[in-house]
Amino acid sequence: MILCLGTTPADQRTMTFASLQLDAVNRAASVTRTASGKSINVARVARTLGADVVAAGFVGGDAGPFMRRDLDSAGIRHDFVDVTPATRACITVVDESTGTATELIEESKEVEPDAWDRLVERLDAHLRTADVLVLSGTLTPRAPQDFYGRCVARAALHGVRAIVDATGEPLKQALGAKPFIVKPNRAELGRTIGIDTSTDAGLRDAMRHVLSWGAQWVVVTMGRDGAIASDGNGFWRVGTPQVQAVNPIGSGDSFAAGLAVALTVGPPMPEALVVGAACGVANAMTRVAGHVQPNDVSQFLNDLEVEEV
Repeated sequence: MILCLGTTPADQRTMTFASLQLDAVNRAASVTRTASGKSINVARVARTLGADVVAAGFVGGDAGPFMRRDLDSAGIRHDFVDVTPATRACITVVDESTGTATELIEESKEVEPDAWDRLVERLDAHLRTADVLVLSGTLTPRAPQDFYGRCVARAALHGVRAIVDATGEPLKQALGAKPFIVKPNRAELGRTIGIDTSTDAGLRDAMRHVLSWGAQWVVVTMGRDGAIASDGNGFWRVGTPQVQAVNPIGSGDSFAAGLAVALTVGPPMPEALVVGAACGVANAMTRVAGHVQPNDVSQFLNDLEVEEV
């Protein structure tokens, strides 16, 4: 089972326009409402690939019942902690005339202090049957910055491998607990480590720092440039095929989902990068973040390969 935990899920609306005009009235050609946010996107893609998943985190307000119903309809098991603040809203605006996707994000709100202990209790209960733990996204305001680190340490007690997709201080503190994989994007890695990652040399230097601080693998996603990974003994890269991207938002989450699925059924690292990349590209071909078509994923699995660099 893949346990997907994140503290800032979202009530997502994806609005598609034939042509968007600023400072004017625009009428959407279609609107889709889904439970979303990084951890839920991971759970949804992993479930689409046939994995057994559980989504956990915080939900609150009127969006809470909708989030649960939407995940139920997708066959995704969930175990959320109810909190006082309402789940944040996010709106993705897709402009078909320009091929762009713009995301409008409501910031999450501080949750009551005891909510963190309640979430840890849910985590402990599910780690008994989990194979992989995926920790995704930012923490709520005034959150304990060592929360992801605590989760990774608890997972290790159960022999559960952890993937951490975070940035900043929560990622730094998670490294000390020795997660199996950390998966920032290139810009996030640079900001977290304080190293210019715009060059290949700088990127590799930053990756070495992450490995020296405790991660077993570091995987850096780079959008159209694919992804690069290292375990300290070498560097491996997977490319990205040229496709007509519709909405790339959620592709990093989909990549993490592919890695998690690969860890449960194979192939091992670094070949697992192909599964991650296939899911990331397939996500970009859909309008709604965290959605992939299995046929697209299968096609890219055949097209992509990992090379040592």
